[in-house]
Amino acid sequence: MHTWHWQTWQDQPYLTCSLLEPWPHGFFSQQFWPQTPEDLVVALASEAAVYRVNQVHGKGVLSSSQISAQQTDSAAAGARPEADAVISDDAQQSVWVCTADCNPVLIADGRTGQVAAIHAGWRGTSLKVVPLTVDRLIAGGSRLEDLNVAMGPAIAGEVYQVSISVAAAVGRTIAPDQAALADEALVCYLQTQENPAVLSDPEPGRVRLDVRRVNALQLEQLGIAPEQVAIAPHCTYQEPERFFSYRRAKEKKVQWSGIVST
Repeated sequence: MHTWHWQTWQDQPYLTCSLLEPWPHGFFSQQFWPQTPEDLVVALASEAAVYRVNQVHGKGVLSSSQISAQQTDSAAAGARPEADAVISDDAQQSVWVCTADCNPVLIADGRTGQVAAIHAGWRGTSLKVVPLTVDRLIAGGSRLEDLNVAMGPAIAGEVYQVSISVAAAVGRTIAPDQAALADEALVCYLQTQENPAVLSDPEPGRVRLDVRRVNALQLEQLGIAPEQVAIAPHCTYQEPERFFSYRRAKEKKVQWSGIVST
């Protein structure tokens, strides 16, 4: 069983996971706002280079060298390229994503030391941003059995109300054999599965969606064993003292999650 631990930096809390213990990493709480990864990296590895992107709720995956090249070539020098996943391609590189209900996913390769950070909300999950990131890692020499995946604080399925169409768009990624079903039929099917990612809601035309569970099922269908995946027991929506939640407060404030390659 993987364990989660609160650490302290600057007298403020951030979360770590035992599954990622060999890699400096952290899921930072709202208390660190408005610090950026360039500030926060000091808590993990002060000499590590920082790589992050302009997140757009898509499926783009960029390596650290691609980010550097695009920033160099950009007409607006230093502008961050658009993507929702970042992969390291050398040691001592920190990769970061920000979230405020979406799922922050950190991946580490136990053999190569390579790492990835992914921003996976429902839109990115419907576009399979997490499997696409794993595909990039595999193309770069990783093996499925060497990957460790930790999903940080995000809005929990029990409180995340969405429309039938949103749940169906996300659900089709984990039920390809049922993809031809109409949205309502597909959602009903998903609710009958063991440990379902889609839950009922009292409001007509609405259901509850567990995005982290969908991400876990996507990884399982790739061939990643459940013991290689850990999900934080924290909900951004239900823990206002620790996390920003756009669904709860409608504020454009975020918490950062980052990991350093070895």
